[in-house]
Amino acid sequence: MKKLISWNVNGLRACVGKGFLEYVKEADADVFCIQESKLQAGQIDLPLDGYHQYWNYAEKKGYSGTALFSKEEPLSVSYGIGIGEHDHEGRVITAEYEEYYVVTCYTPNSQDGLTRLPYRMEWEDAFLGYLKGLEQKKPVIFCGDLNVAHREIDLKNPKSNRNNAGFTDQEREKFTRLLEAGFIDTYRYFYPDQTGIYSWWSYRFKAREKNAGWRIDYFCVSESLKDRLVSAAIHTEVMGSDHCPVELVIR
Repeated sequence: MKKLISWNVNGLRACVGKGFLEYVKEADADVFCIQESKLQAGQIDLPLDGYHQYWNYAEKKGYSGTALFSKEEPLSVSYGIGIGEHDHEGRVITAEYEEYYVVTCYTPNSQDGLTRLPYRMEWEDAFLGYLKGLEQKKPVIFCGDLNVAHREIDLKNPKSNRNNAGFTDQEREKFTRLLEAGFIDTYRYFYPDQTGIYSWWSYRFKAREKNAGWRIDYFCVSESLKDRLVSAAIHTEVMGSDHCPVELVIR
């Protein structure tokens, strides 16, 4: 069994001050992925005994960034998706293991007024192409803040949020295409009709208190791994960020 955790920490230094290291220890995952570290090289020294650490930083300070912590040393690790225009923001790390790849991803946000939606559409196509390229060699597990609530049951207020960033028809359609391309949304695989479980809440309007959230953090896997899926979970009880950790267990 392998346990994988993904968490958008929304600033790792702040999250460390709110119990991040204790949670990593308690979760005891084989692979622990984070997004939105908001760090540059050398800005933090994380005492994670038993883990190999891999970091991808954005060129812009205090922005984006991903990391992957693994108990087992991967066969190889790569950063970005190999396309210059998409690799300045530290959004992707890929770790290769014997039987599959693990990819941590922080998908670009379309921003208020959808100013970044055209770029987001380009990113979606490029990222799907990247995943399918990996899949030609071995199956893929990818996780992270994908910045989209796929279906109406994936957010508290679908009607008032229609065409807001993260719930535009275009973004939802790209996620549908990704699933049609042979990937499984593992949480929905186990809980197809579950409502009221979210992974992100705005810091405004006491959203978390009211559970007015969105499910935008995912573990997705290649269809060929379906028979190895054991469980999926969203740890809404874990504080420290405006997102909570999501989990996958695979045999």
